[in-house]
Amino acid sequence: MTRTVEEHQQAVLGLLRYSSAFADRPAETLPLAAARGRVLAEDLMAPVSLPPFDNSQMDGYAVHRDDLGGAEPLRLAIARPVPAGAAPAALEPGHAAPIMTGAMIPEGAAAVVPIERAVPSQFPTAAQYRDGTQLTVELPVVEEGLFIRSAGSDVAAGSIALEAGTLLGPAQLGLLAACGLATVPVRPRFRVLLLSTGDEVQEPGSTLAPGRIFDANTTLLTTALEEAGAEVQRHSVVADNPEELRAALQGLDGAVNLILSTGGISQGAYEVVKQALADSSVEFLSVAMQPGGPQAIGTINGVPFLGFPGNPVSALVSFEMFLRPALGTVTGIPGNRVCLPARLTEDVQSPENKHQVRRGLYTDRAGQGEGTGDVELLGGPGSHLLHALAGSNALVHLPVGTGAVEAGTPVAVWLLSELRGGVQPLHPSNPNREALT
Repeated sequence: MTRTVEEHQQAVLGLLRYSSAFADRPAETLPLAAARGRVLAEDLMAPVSLPPFDNSQMDGYAVHRDDLGGAEPLRLAIARPVPAGAAPAALEPGHAAPIMTGAMIPEGAAAVVPIERAVPSQFPTAAQYRDGTQLTVELPVVEEGLFIRSAGSDVAAGSIALEAGTLLGPAQLGLLAACGLATVPVRPRFRVLLLSTGDEVQEPGSTLAPGRIFDANTTLLTTALEEAGAEVQRHSVVADNPEELRAALQGLDGAVNLILSTGGISQGAYEVVKQALADSSVEFLSVAMQPGGPQAIGTINGVPFLGFPGNPVSALVSFEMFLRPALGTVTGIPGNRVCLPARLTEDVQSPENKHQVRRGLYTDRAGQGEGTGDVELLGGPGSHLLHALAGSNALVHLPVGTGAVEAGTPVAVWLLSELRGGVQPLHPSNPNREALT
């Protein structure tokens, strides 16, 4: 069975939506500082108004309502100053109170005149207040409400401060802190059990035995999953023993939302995942994609399961193409990469019956007026080229039917890292067409 990339993207999304354990787990309550990058579990009402009182937007003079509306400059007696954090006395007509930014507007005041528009344009000194002389200030006539931040003009008490599903970043958490909240209810993280398989695979940090390789997939996918907002339960490398793999998958009811394995799903003689799950509902199929053609999808004892190829580049490309976007949809944490057009720096040949995903180095050409950058392909199409992957900042998409592509041709790229210059996201869920229009 062979699927298109788009068909398998939809299948993976449908599988993750099936994970009812994720939706049924209770919300977690976290301190604000620990909630960055999490998703709000419920609507939060503002317990106070923001601002909580009328306050001054400027350093200046608070002017009484009765003194506004005249045609001539005002000469007013200077009242006692109003510092931020104080509860001021009422302002009398004919008086102007020096007021600091953020300070509470005195009762009776209806406007603030900035200090630079006053004559003199400096506040009285402490010594001038002490000598007992009546101080005066000349102010221009201004309209009511000038430079006053009204109570509740940002958020009114009892209104929704943040809606459920909001991704919590610095601005959102700062708003909750300003509302006086110290904790926040967040959705539970999406939990993934991650297994790497293969007799040839051993843990990093050990002495490499003949014919063996170090396990890159566990680190590669753990960090990718955590970057996408998931919580990862790592399992030690599973040998090519079906019984050992079946044992690792026992007793997971409700404990994880997804089982993700790498390796053991292709056409070899010792494909452990295929052997262990031969009697399950898991499908082993091919996606018209290079690298990452072999894929597995289904459920194990009611828990969603995905199997990725064992080569590290294939595993990461599979994650980026299928799992990251689906995770973003079901968790509310944005999962799509920035997608944009770029011009190839060299000729390339792609198999016409497959969607080829190459690794590349994107260079922004901001300021040249062409609205695009360049992308240099790094390494070949091989799924073992980790060094080329590590040097890349983009995935280059050559969709089905591409064939030969000449240098200078625009292709769709997904950025794997942020770039300076502010590129605009297009349509990362469908890189084959919209990015080039």
